[in-house]
Formats: sequence, C-alpha cells, structure tokens
Amino acid sequence: MAGMFETKAGMSSGDANRAFKTQLNKVYKWYTGGFFVFVVVLAILEQLGLSREWIGFIFLLATIGLYAGIGIMSRTTDAAEYYVAGRRVPAVYNGMATGADWMSAASFIGMAGTLYLTGYSGLAFIMGWTGGYCLVALFLAPYLRKFGQFTIPDFLGERYGGNLPRFIGIFAAILCSFTYVVAQIYGVGLITSRLTGVAFELGIFLGLGGILVCSFLGGMRAVTWTQVAQYIILIVAYMIPVVWLSVKQTSVPVPQAIYGFQLEKVTAKEKLLTNDPKELDVRGVFKARSDALAEKLKNPAAALAADKAAAEGKLAQLRAANAPTAEISAAEKAVADLPKDEAAAKAAWTRAKAAADTKARPLNGMPPHAQQYSGDPNGDAKAVEAYDTSRRNFLALIFCLMIGTAALPHILMRYYTVPSVKEARQSVTWSLFFIFLLYFTAPALAVLVKYEVFHVLVGTPFDQLPAWVASWNKVDPSLMSVTDINKDGLLQLNEMTIGGDIIVLATPEIGGLPYVVSGLVAAGGLAAALSTADGLLLTIANALSHDLYYKMIDPNASTARRVTISKMLLLVVALCAAYVAAQKPADILFLVSAAFSFAAAAFFPALVLGIFWKRATGIAASAGMVAGLGVTFWYMITTQPWMRGLFGITSPVELWFGIQPISAGVFGVPLGFVVIILLSLVTPAPSRKVQELVEHVRYPSLRAA
Repeated sequence: MAGMFETKAGMSSGDANRAFKTQLNKVYKWYTGGFFVFVVVLAILEQLGLSREWIGFIFLLATIGLYAGIGIMSRTTDAAEYYVAGRRVPAVYNGMATGADWMSAASFIGMAGTLYLTGYSGLAFIMGWTGGYCLVALFLAPYLRKFGQFTIPDFLGERYGGNLPRFIGIFAAILCSFTYVVAQIYGVGLITSRLTGVAFELGIFLGLGGILVCSFLGGMRAVTWTQVAQYIILIVAYMIPVVWLSVKQTSVPVPQAIYGFQLEKVTAKEKLLTNDPKELDVRGVFKARSDALAEKLKNPAAALAADKAAAEGKLAQLRAANAPTAEISAAEKAVADLPKDEAAAKAAWTRAKAAADTKARPLNGMPPHAQQYSGDPNGDAKAVEAYDTSRRNFLALIFCLMIGTAALPHILMRYYTVPSVKEARQSVTWSLFFIFLLYFTAPALAVLVKYEVFHVLVGTPFDQLPAWVASWNKVDPSLMSVTDINKDGLLQLNEMTIGGDIIVLATPEIGGLPYVVSGLVAAGGLAAALSTADGLLLTIANALSHDLYYKMIDPNASTARRVTISKMLLLVVALCAAYVAAQKPADILFLVSAAFSFAAAAFFPALVLGIFWKRATGIAASAGMVAGLGVTFWYMITTQPWMRGLFGITSPVELWFGIQPISAGVFGVPLGFVVIILLSLVTPAPSRKVQELVEHVRYPSLRAA
C-alpha cells in the first residue's frame, strides 16, 4: 500500500498520473472490501457473545490504527508533499477528501440533530453549506489554484504585497480554524466516550492521538489519503441505519424518497401531542417551576437565604431523628449544591427558568417540524414581527454559511493539491456530489427518528424504556435524560431531554439494530471529526510555520526546518484545542457556525476582490479584513450567552435587526467589501506586475474552462 503514494520515475507526467490513479483505484477497492468484511466478522462475533465494550474498543483501535498506518506510510519532509500533497491528487479523490474534510462532527453528528430539534429552519444549514460550493467553483477554486501558493495567507501576501495582509490572514485563519477544531475535538471526545465507556476528557485525548499521527508525520499528503479512507467509512456508516429505519417504517429502502410521507404522520402526531391531557399536565408542572423561579429572581438574596435555612433545617431534623443514612446523605448533598452566593444563585436560577420555560411549551419546545417560520404573517403585530424576524434569521444564516464555505482556509487549501486548474473545477463538482450524499439524507434521518420517538418511545412505561436511554444518560445527562414529572409511570414527550448531538449516534439503537451498527456509526462520526480536525490543525500549523516563520521571520529556513517547525506547532495547537474542548465551551453547531462567520467576514471580500478586481490594494484589503472580522467578533461577544460570559459582558443584549449571533458574519462581509472598495479608490494602485498577474490568472483559466 505504501507504493500508492509514489509516482514511478521515467514516465511522462500524463502517464504517471494515469498509473497513479489506477493504483489508487485498486488500493481503495481492496480497502472498501476489507472494511466490509471487518464489519461482517464483528457482527458474527457479536452474535457469538462478544460484548459491547469489546466491539467499541475494536472499532476505535482498528480505525485509528488504520489512519495511523496511512499517516506513517505517507510521512515526508518534502515541502510540496507536506503542504500540498505534491499537487497530484486526482479530482475524484480530492473530491472525496474534501467531502471528508468538510463533513465534520457538525455535519455528521449535528446536522440531523439540528433538523430534529428545529425542523424546517434547520434546512438553512444544508442550503448554506451546499450552496457555498457553487461559490467555490465559480469564484475561488480555479483561480487560487492558478496562483499556485500553499496557503490562503500566502495568496494574500503575494496578491496584495507586504507582510500586513499576510499577517492579518494568518490571524484570521488561526481564529476560524481553532474555533472549528475545538468543535471537532469535542465531537471526538463524545464519540470515543460512547464507544469505549471512558470519561469524556480521556476520550478527547485518545482521539487526539489519531488526529496527530495522521497530520504530524505526513502533512497534507497523509491527511489527503487518510481523508479518502475516512469518507468511505463515514458515508457507509451514515447510510446503513437510515435505510434500515426507512425499511422498518415503510418497507422502502430509499429514505430520501419517502420521508415526506413520514413527515405527514409526524405532523398529525404533533397535533395530538400538543393537546394531549398528560402532556398538558407535564407542561403545567414546568410552568409552575418557571413561576416559582421568577419569584426567586425578584429578590435573589432573600430567596437564597430562605432556601439555605430550609435545607439546613431539614438536615438537622433528619440527624435528630436518626433518619436512614441515604436520606441524610441526600440532605447533605442538597445543602452542598446550593449556590454559593447571590450572583451564583441568580445565574443558576436564570438558566433553570429558561429550561423550564422551554419545557412548558408544546412539543418539548420544538417548533412543528413542517412549519417554515415562527409567528404568523397574517396574525397580530407580535406574530407578524416574529415571522419577519424568523425569516430574516433563516436567510442571514444561509448567507453566512454560503460565504463562509467559500472562504474556509482548510477547504480552499484542498484545491491547491490537484494537478491543474481544470481538475480544480472537476474536484469541486466531485466534492458537491460526495457531500450531497449525506446532506440529502440528513432531513430524512431527522424525520424518521422523530417518527420513532413520537410513535414508539412516547407513552412507553418508564420501566420498559430501551437500554440506550440509560446508556446515553451515563455518557452525558444533558444529552439524554428522562424524569417522570407527573408520576403516571409513562413517558411523555416533555419529560424527555434529548440533545441533537446524539440523534445520529443513537439511530441504530432507536431502530433496534445490532450494536455492531452503533459501533459502525460511532466510527463514522469519529472519521468525520478526525478528518476535519486533521485539515484544520494542518491549516493552523502551516499558517504559523510557512506564512509566519518562513515568509516573515526566516526566509532562508531550509525545507526540513520548516516542516519540522510545522510539526512541532501542530502538536502544541492540538493540545491547546483539546484542553479547550475538554471544558465543553458551547454546543458543536454554534462553534462551527462562528467559524464560518469569521472566515466569511475575514477572507471572502479580500479573496474575491483580489481575484476579480486588479485595482484592489493591500492597505484596503488589510483594513477590510480587520473591519469585517472586527464587527463580526464584536457582535458575537456582545450577544452570544457563552461568549458574553467569557468576556464578562453584562450590558443588555441588543440584537441588530433581530439577527442572532450565529449569523454575525452578515454584518462583517458587506462592511469588508465596502471598506476594500472605497479605500482602494483613494490609495495608490497596485504595481503593474501585480495587475498583470491578476489578469493572467483570470483570463487563461476562463478560456481553459
């Protein structure tokens, strides 16, 4: 297998590329067949009594071992191989690698979960992410390949001249890539802990080993061939349980074609659950809790003192009465769990009230799945405003995700690895196809799982709930928990908390499939997280070693020294990202979407104008990147709850036009364009050499198309 990464000497370039592609086809056919046999053998062993723990460990060790093997065989110190895989990756394989690089933990784990929880509005992610590849094909990929640099900051430095645009590009690339990679490593920890039963924090560092061994030794060369292998695993893992659920519910093995029929049944069930007397009882309990918390929040200090006195009084009574040890321990825990001071009490009660308010709404706080937007365009003023705001946020999110897709450095770097501009265009087409396979399936998966929950899980006695409910509760109670609120012994929808991040991972168990399929899906999710993390970490390390160190600090550094520094930086960045991910800073989808807004605001105006407008200047591009990124970052830290807490923002939240912080890039991108255009018109034009370079890059590639 090691020979697949080498080109035979003595061949013409065309013959060598054809032979290389033929060899790749042969290797990956054997790999796919071997993987299928591996899963079948594990399924047989499960029937013979192999435990779930062992199945999880075998999947984890086998897949990470496979990726490590490819990384070891692809090790290199050659700069072209390390940074751009020798610029000889065939379009179809680059499309698969891009698909794996793209389909991160957010896509594999979070996409269907978001659609499950938000219904129609979640389609903004699919429309934005897939639509962004049209922008990549039309405006960026072929032209960036024609420029021929290694990284996006490298392009900015060469196109705009001077180190300032390059340095701002380095900062922006690190910011959006680090934000994105934290989300991937969080996903790695979640999946690894589910596969093996180890603690979440330990799972992060186990998965980190798989990330590092691929990118550390061979750079883009190792990452590329690993990502092709990972794509095969993740797409097979994603499709099997969805097809099974489709067959189970409808006898049709094409979920994408029939989920509309299931959506009709889900909609009918939603109407029943909204008015079900037992659901109304549960919602009433949560409404009472919310009202009680609202009273406490009117005077937190007095409420905390009263709670403390009541808890300590109960503990004293139990001790005086020589109550059972278990009751005394529970009372001691209740005292210990009280907020430490007024500020802590206010924060805790505010969070609890928000959760109770959600649970007091119909359908567990979820909107009806087929409802386009919240509110009513034909209702009263409040309903009309809610409708307009919801629609505005839907369109703003699509905009940010599209522009962010077209500007993410780790995706654009992939198009430097193909042999020609023509193959860069073909590669984008293949990328869209491979991504489409998963994205076209995610809406179906969300509806099929919701049908299963509404029709099978809801109404089940608590003592007959499937084992996966308890097992996921052990992994993380915030992702899966059930409580008999109205004490009737039956599960109501509003008595269940289910996080979007487990919808895909729990699908095999929800559908009643053997545990080996759950292991396969977890391995697919791990492949998605690892593949994206590899690309992101490499982007950060290359920005620091190639663009900062080599281009700005030591232009005389040898190739071996540059590659060595990149590897060292990759290790440091990976450990920092793992530490941040272990703190569980925010949900995966927000972190990923924040990365898209950062990339869109920082890079898209500078890249597009740098390619299509030869008058754009370096000073203007630098100012535009700073302005776009600055306003995006400022809007996020002043409106997003987790970031407000991180930066100590206490002023009231003020949303601009009602736009949510997840779509902050909608303000940064237009500002970036305006600043670059206006400043370019009043600053000295770029040198004739740069203007001729822009013309040379644009028009030959257009003729070639």
